[in-house]
This record gives sequence, structure tokens and C-alpha cells, in this order.
Amino acid sequence: MPPPPPPFGRARKRAGNHLDPALGDAELIAARAALTQGRWTAVRELLATTGADWDLRGHRLTVLAGTPGAAAWGEEWRIAEPDSVDAAALIASATVVRALGDRRYYPEATAACHHAAVLAPEDPTPWLALLLLARRRGTEDEVVRLFDAVRVRHQDHHMAHHLMVARLAERHPEDGRDPLHEVYDFAAWSAEHASPDSPLAVLPVVAHAERYRVLAAAGSEPPDPAASGHWRSRRARQVLRTAFDWWLEWEQRLDRSRIRTDLNYLAHAKFCEGRPAEAAALFHRIGPHATRAPWAYPDRDPYDAFHAARSAALGTA
Repeated sequence: MPPPPPPFGRARKRAGNHLDPALGDAELIAARAALTQGRWTAVRELLATTGADWDLRGHRLTVLAGTPGAAAWGEEWRIAEPDSVDAAALIASATVVRALGDRRYYPEATAACHHAAVLAPEDPTPWLALLLLARRRGTEDEVVRLFDAVRVRHQDHHMAHHLMVARLAERHPEDGRDPLHEVYDFAAWSAEHASPDSPLAVLPVVAHAERYRVLAAAGSEPPDPAASGHWRSRRARQVLRTAFDWWLEWEQRLDRSRIRTDLNYLAHAKFCEGRPAEAAALFHRIGPHATRAPWAYPDRDPYDAFHAARSAALGTA
């Protein structure tokens, strides 16, 4: 399975520049390298140590699922250990990735996810995999039902909330820059009800970026996000200030790889708002770990966009 959340814009392919969805998770990177060689035991050990950290499990399985041959190696694992819930989860995640590229695999992916869910009823990850599939192809009712299935198992699930924001942002593009759009209400409600240390505090910023993606694609926002006033309204400035203050309070305790997804959204927003000093502080924390979203929005090369903004903010352009 979103990263961060999955890509929603289109990026031009580059031969040399690569944005790694592992986001600096050294244990994940090592297990992924082993999996490419068929050594699934490294994945077994990784997921065993991950345990019931559902956000981390979702992130790691998302990245592993994109590894070439992941589904086949998962099947070998299942043959060796038929009752392994982790093998089932890897197969489910990998078949979802395959189905996103070829809808002929949709029934197989759905069946694999339901099988994994039966083996581990408390695990939100199979439902997250189904949500990834529905986010692209499902009805609104299906998306809501699957989101609820994830949330009942882990209320603050990071990737699930990102997926919901991306889907909600696509509703009613004809409304333009409506400050009362439902995506903002959903993001604000989610941030308000999350635990104090949850990165869902940044979700309202994510909502602004996802809505910009939709409006730029519809032609009602300029293709250069820094040239847009989308991040300079009174509401947007308040959202950005609240999220930045949250980061200042909690940043020393935020050491998980996935938080870099939120920091990329926040750095992007601060740069577009015209706050280079605050963006620079975030770029220092992010380091080289750029994410595809939101730097690809609406149709930009994310590597170039990230490094151009970073150089401008740090004064190295």
C-alpha cells in the first residue's frame, strides 16, 4: 500500500532523481532490499517488531507492497507459514498495488484483503488496503464504509485520514475557493478529535493542498502554487499557524518516518504562503526525504519543485 497518502497528480518521470517512499526508515529499507531478493524472512522480522503500531505497520506494508515481486514472495511465505497474518497482509497490500495498475486484478485484491481481515480482525491494515482501492475506483458510500472500518480499529489512522481528505477534496470543483467546503470541515474535525501528539494536527493543511490540486486541475487556480493566493486567506493562515505551532511544541517527540509526510505538506504550504524562514526550519527537519505529494501538484516534477523551494527558503538558490 500512502505512502503517504498515494500520488494524485502526475509527475514526469526522471532517470536519476528518486523520491523514496520509505522516508528514511532504515529497518524498512533493509527489509525491502531483502524482499527484492526473495528473502521474506526479513519482512517477517520487520513486521514482528512493528507489532500493533498500526500507523507504522500501514506505512511499512505500503512501501513493501510496491516492491517488485512482493505478491509472489508473499505467496512463498504463505506456503511456508499458512497461518501467518503478516504474510496475508503483505499479499493483500501487494495485490492492491497490482490492481491499481490493472483493474483486472480487482477481484483478487478484494478477496486477499478480506482474507487478511479475517485472520487478524483487530488489524486496520487490510481495510486500509481496501480503502486505497476504493479511493480510486469505489463509490462514496464504499469509501466512507471502509474509512469507518479502519477508524474503528485505530481512531487516528494517519494514512486513512489522508486518503479521505484527498477524496473529499475532489467533490464539487465548481465551487472554487469555497472556505466552507466539506474537506476543510472534515480535516478540522479530525484534528480536533485526535490525540494531542497526533500528526492529524496537520490534516487541515493537507486539506488545503488537496483542494488546490483539484482547483488547479479545473483551471481555477494557477499552475504554480506559489503564485496562488490559496494559502493566504485568513482561514488558511490560521490553519498554517496552528499546525506550525503544533509542530514547534511536539517536534522533538516526532521521530517516526511518516511524520515527514506531514512536514512536507507544511513546508510546501509555508513556502506558498510566503514564509520562507518558517519553511526553512521545516526543510531542515525534512532533510532529503521529499514526498511526491504535494510537490507534484498540480502537474509538476516533485523532485525539482521540492529542491527549488528548499533552495529558495534556505537561501542557496
